[in-house]
Amino acid sequence: MVGPLVSRRQRERVLDYIKTGLNEGARLTTGGGPPPGLDRGWFVEPTVFADVENSSTIAQEEIFGPVLTVTPYDSEDEAVCLANESAYGLAGTVWATDLDHGAQVARRMRTGTVGLNGYLPDLNSPYGGRKASGLGSELGPEGLQAYPRRQGHSALRRIRQLAPAAAPVGHRRSRRTARSGDRRPAPPARRRA
Repeated sequence: MVGPLVSRRQRERVLDYIKTGLNEGARLTTGGGPPPGLDRGWFVEPTVFADVENSSTIAQEEIFGPVLTVTPYDSEDEAVCLANESAYGLAGTVWATDLDHGAQVARRMRTGTVGLNGYLPDLNSPYGGRKASGLGSELGPEGLQAYPRRQGHSALRRIRQLAPAAAPVGHRRSRRTARSGDRRPAPPARRRA
């Protein structure tokens, strides 16, 4: 048993996808409707379709309900190709007995997150889709990148004062104008005779 969907409208949307899958020739192996005995709430039974054509609606669209499609494949490359043929790319899973090899396959998938032998989002990792799924990342450091406002800074050093010989008429350089950071020391003070 899984929990209810978020609304009546979403439940009807998921049930419409299930009907579409049946109409397009997918083989229903389990589920397919509201669970018996639950008259309240927006529940849909966990539903599994087998022998699903990758071009079918239920394989190509994001259902956002407890519906799983199983599409047969002959090679690993074909499986990756099938996974990447969708216009969407929110999440996926790879099932493998060799976890290192499974991780290599997962890196070839164009999805925001990939679960290996299951799916449990990691709150320290970025979560977000690719292609037509989502608008960036949530969670992890990457999820914060949309919030900081970047600002460029530019600073000019204090304009160097003219040497006394080139100073404009009436300009006197005094000790007070020499500050730390000047490359030239202040001129010595004149003695009066």
